[in-house]
Amino acid sequence: MNSLKTSLPNLQRWKIWVGVLIGLLVVVLLFFHYINSPHFIEVPIGEGTHKWVDGNNNDKIDLEFANDFAFSAVGKFKKESFADIITQINWSFHSLLYVGLALFFMALRDLFYMIRIRSLTGRSLTWRASFNVIMLWEFASALSPGVMSGAAVAMFILNKEKIALGKATAAVMVTAMLDNLFFVLLIPFVFFLFGGSSLFPSGNIGLASAYWVFWGGFAVITFLFLLFFVTIFISPSFVSIVFQLFFSIPFLRRWKDRALRTARDIELSAKQMRFFSALQWFKIVGSTFASWTSRFLVINFLLAAFVPLQLKEHVLIFAKQFILWLFMRMSPTPGGSGLAEYAFGELMAPFGKSALVILALAFLWRILSYYSYLIIGAIVLPRWLRKIV
Repeated sequence: MNSLKTSLPNLQRWKIWVGVLIGLLVVVLLFFHYINSPHFIEVPIGEGTHKWVDGNNNDKIDLEFANDFAFSAVGKFKKESFADIITQINWSFHSLLYVGLALFFMALRDLFYMIRIRSLTGRSLTWRASFNVIMLWEFASALSPGVMSGAAVAMFILNKEKIALGKATAAVMVTAMLDNLFFVLLIPFVFFLFGGSSLFPSGNIGLASAYWVFWGGFAVITFLFLLFFVTIFISPSFVSIVFQLFFSIPFLRRWKDRALRTARDIELSAKQMRFFSALQWFKIVGSTFASWTSRFLVINFLLAAFVPLQLKEHVLIFAKQFILWLFMRMSPTPGGSGLAEYAFGELMAPFGKSALVILALAFLWRILSYYSYLIIGAIVLPRWLRKIV
């Protein structure tokens, strides 16, 4: 335990810097890329300096492609300077209100997570303990590759909050199952409504590859959902069978006895969860879907703070986030660093007149949804470690 106390903060510290530096590096590179790229906007006739000539012959107005435009005294387009772009970011009461709503939904997301973990542990956790668990879980997720989501650390944290390891493992399995269920149920529905051409960025050279990665990721989370569902609701003994086979591998045998004890605890906890009331499951499933909805609405309100949006555009932004978050969950970098900023810029580009404005909003979003948890986790972790010793 003492070794954990000393090594865990050191391990976290360098991972923090990895995540921060990757994210900042991508932002800086994208910033210079967009500054050095042409930026055109459509203006009333007579105010423009360029006309559209479809230089790349794709029958589409590409505002970031210089060869698509030619000088014209009566053109409908003009080239923006960097100063013009910066002036588009206007802080007003409207923007402050919507940024405030984004912060509200960030807090609401964590509140629903706290409700879910308390329900899954039979209210064994106090609200204070639930807050610590969620903040440290988010902290660990920010330092882990997306597909891992800090699950192992979450089990450790719950166990140290006096939740039996098997029960803690089962609780984490259920959260993973329900998080995946949110995507498994809604992604087909979203694609049915909008189609891939509306959801994925247009003109992307790697669009075909993006489709393969996306549907490959969808297949992975569908498999994990089914695996957890079978373990929890159909055959709790299935996990014992899997552990028995897995820990029979020669270099893993030293942990076999402990793993099988944990598997039996998971089996017992899974059987107990079958007796949860309908109200308990409603709270658990409902808080999962409410937390993800709140998470998605953060981006909607951040964009609305600086970009005029109609209702149909809000719906499309919400739908595009299934693409964004699934890519982040499959990212090999800590907390999706780098990929998150790039994907945000690509997916949300149609909603802003300037790519630089969208990039600035991407950075603001990451401050709220990523860097904030690094700061909070770094504050909570030392106090929590002192408490459990």
